[in-house]
Amino acid sequence: MTLLEQTVGQLLEEKASLYPDQEAYVYPEKGIRKTYAAFNEEADAAAKGLMALGLEKGDHLAVWSDNKPEWLITQFASGKMGGVLVTVNTNYRAQELEYLLKQSDASTLILAENFRGASYMNILKEICPELEYSEKGSLQSERLPFLKNVVVLSDTPHKGCYSWQDVVDMGMTIKDEELEARKQSLTSTDVINMQYTSGTTGFPKGVMLSHYNIVNNGNQVAGSMNLTHQDRLCIPVPFFHCFGCVLGTLAAVSKGAAMVILEQFEPKKVLQAVKDEACTALHGVPTMFIAELNHPEFEDLKPTTLRTGIMAGSTCPMEVMKNVIHKMGAEEITIAYGQTESSPVITQTNVHDPVHLRVSSVGRPHPNVEVKIIEPATGEEVDPGIPGELCTRGYLVMEGYYKNEEATSAAIDPDGWLHTGDLAVRDKEGYIEITGRMKDMIIRGGENVYPREIEEFLYQHPDVQDVQVVGVPDETYGEEIMAWIIPKENTQINESDIKEFCEGRISKHKIPRYILFTQEYPMTASGKIQKFRLRENALDLLQTGK
Repeated sequence: MTLLEQTVGQLLEEKASLYPDQEAYVYPEKGIRKTYAAFNEEADAAAKGLMALGLEKGDHLAVWSDNKPEWLITQFASGKMGGVLVTVNTNYRAQELEYLLKQSDASTLILAENFRGASYMNILKEICPELEYSEKGSLQSERLPFLKNVVVLSDTPHKGCYSWQDVVDMGMTIKDEELEARKQSLTSTDVINMQYTSGTTGFPKGVMLSHYNIVNNGNQVAGSMNLTHQDRLCIPVPFFHCFGCVLGTLAAVSKGAAMVILEQFEPKKVLQAVKDEACTALHGVPTMFIAELNHPEFEDLKPTTLRTGIMAGSTCPMEVMKNVIHKMGAEEITIAYGQTESSPVITQTNVHDPVHLRVSSVGRPHPNVEVKIIEPATGEEVDPGIPGELCTRGYLVMEGYYKNEEATSAAIDPDGWLHTGDLAVRDKEGYIEITGRMKDMIIRGGENVYPREIEEFLYQHPDVQDVQVVGVPDETYGEEIMAWIIPKENTQINESDIKEFCEGRISKHKIPRYILFTQEYPMTASGKIQKFRLRENALDLLQTGK
């Protein structure tokens, strides 16, 4: 597959020229439908508005919101006028927001008024009290010295803040020739997107991604799904994460497909949107698909038009994958694997892969992507069948971490290989299985135990809805195995049931010493399960003896 030399803006303009009357995006809950021609015009108008705010090429623009239409428009508007889009996790609160805005040198913040009961405006005022007596566009904040503009996605006026309509109206003062000149000044290798890693260890790092990184990754993701302009992709995953804004929006636009967008994930609303909009593709992390499959109204809202999509973000349980294929009808569903630092997808199954490979592997490397698996201690490449750390090289590797050369050098070696920190095994045909994070691997009595293997086994128990396995300290064995289990509704299951299920079916040293039942897991806003928090909770419970 030939690599594209397009900017994000050029990608949209090309599709608006090819498919002007084709639906570009739909918001079922809002009754909004826009064609590619109209979407392109909206992005141009917003690009002019950002220029009128004073944003120059390379200036940083942060967006803190759920999947609102303005988020989508801003992604492509910034791609036209060269502002670097800094995505902000919707779960962030005051301390995290302050760190990101300060570390990213963001001059402009676009934010929702509130999100799931949290007032984003109150949180912002907590770290930026000067907003209350500032003029629009002239903010001078002691704690956020770079921040000048605040844009609120609301019709309610806020002191010192622009509305979205204000920005669009201001853009009318920018001539078409000025926007065209800005577009012409951009190159595909310019950094256009900055995403902050989740920060499960230490402070989050700003991953710098170029047009070249994300336009090509979105295009290759779409290719693996056989996506075309006739497809309709439902996107319930958050835009602030690569899953939403690369595997979702950019993949769809790369082929001229329609985007059916939900502002926030709710299983019933996803099923309803897929049904009402005749979606042919659906994205989600495993926990989303589990919630959809187990929804009480699933049979009434059962999809009949699905063909493909992506399950990614964390390891995909085999039983869940089979149910998505057989019960939801997504026979060509794919698995994608990667990380933000790799734009994000490194490997993906494709629609032609046999089912057993689409449930047991994360596929093969994309075209134009190199992958090797090394012994972490020596750096030597290992043979097929031997586990080691997965490394990747090619167009997809980030430009680096913003203002953090030390972390960049630790992640990307002198030969250009990105070290993922993930443990993987490659078979002789090149298919890759992710066996866990290097830091998640459990070493029990000198034996390496991979949580994924135990999780896959326990998923086969008829009363288990979800399971996560972690290691906890042990004086005798160094580490012991703990399983956190979410039981299916209306089932009676206990610790002895699980241990009896394991006896004689998996090695004795792999049977969990501790088994705990829960109704939910600690999650990131993008739907990833936070295993480090499960470990912390486990330690608290073991220490208190509860």
